Amino acid sequence: MTFKTLDDLESGQRVLVRLDLNSPVEDGEVQDNRRFDRHATTVKELAENDHRVVLMAHQGRPGDDDFVSLEQHADILAGHIGMDVEFVADTYGDDALDAIRSLEGGDVLLLENTRMVDEELPEEDPETKAETAFVKTLSEEFDAYVNDAYSAAHRKHASLVGFPLVLPSYAGRVMESEYEANSSIATREFDGDVTMVVGGTKATDVIGVMNALDEKVDQFLLGGIAGELFLRADGHDVGYDLEGMNLFDEQWEKNEETIRNVLDEKGDQIVLATDLAFEDENDERAEIPVASITEKDTAYLDVGSDTVATYTPYIHDSEAVFVKGALGLFEDERFATGTTGVLEAIADTDCFSVVGGGDTSRAIEMYGMSEDDFSHVSIAGGAYIRALTGESLPAVELLQEN
Repeated sequence: MTFKTLDDLESGQRVLVRLDLNSPVEDGEVQDNRRFDRHATTVKELAENDHRVVLMAHQGRPGDDDFVSLEQHADILAGHIGMDVEFVADTYGDDALDAIRSLEGGDVLLLENTRMVDEELPEEDPETKAETAFVKTLSEEFDAYVNDAYSAAHRKHASLVGFPLVLPSYAGRVMESEYEANSSIATREFDGDVTMVVGGTKATDVIGVMNALDEKVDQFLLGGIAGELFLRADGHDVGYDLEGMNLFDEQWEKNEETIRNVLDEKGDQIVLATDLAFEDENDERAEIPVASITEKDTAYLDVGSDTVATYTPYIHDSEAVFVKGALGLFEDERFATGTTGVLEAIADTDCFSVVGGGDTSRAIEMYGMSEDDFSHVSIAGGAYIRALTGESLPAVELLQEN
């Protein structure tokens, strides 16, 4: 491991911990999700080691509907760790400092949404962030800083990159496990085939992953909006917007040449969908072979059953499988076949497997699969993509330097 972890942290200290509890908000109610459960492991361990534990996290962005207080987050987290989590509606003012100073060993306190602090959000270098009143004021109250927010590690926000310059810093258990699993495709050697299932909505992500990993990955199995754009480049009448859509044409205009070049150069590694699914006139799922599509007159919402059958042997014959992005609109049960089909094939295979990319991992829980059937299920989106493509993760790099 290239950074210090909780194993290196002596007990009984004043510890400032950065989590990522960013969650969906429906009708003003914060929704529970796997992030609370994952971070509970770190928080509980710190409390049980007699630390005075103060938590920072963010929720939404200013101006968005989900930009709310963290008061509800404290109650949800408390349920996961089985102990009280105090909350203070302040981040580094007098109320926050009073609450911090009143803590005893084993107590847990959650501060208010870090994005309510003006100095938090602008992307700036760590040295600038370390000089903010936010970082300078809070750091005086602590002996150590723990970053457990791997899913936000690609951001240069004050709570992520300022404190490692002024406090001894450690990785929490989520940070530790996410970093190890998500960087494994670049750092580990596999004797057998490595397969990557690549979907989602962003062609640039898919292209970046392919360019970064073409020497590590034996085959890329495509789906989602990005997969349809590659089918368009392969000469099929799909991958463009119908009236009222805004998913394909702008991406095609910006990336057509690159997509064609990638398909040209890496064609022997790329496996495209053989059929696609759509909603028929009875609001039911219907499927059509890609070779039979002569005119795009409907929106395609998933890869088809034949595609899943085509992709499955590649997965079964692999020593390692990585997933980035969904193959269809899995939130609608009618169009979950592609995403759940490949996930079930991975679960049935004795291979090293990492599932990540935005909300893709939610399909495991939604459709009754077990996370135990995968080597790692990532809760990261942007950071996962950056890890796969070898881009910088500033918060991780600072832990390593510290």
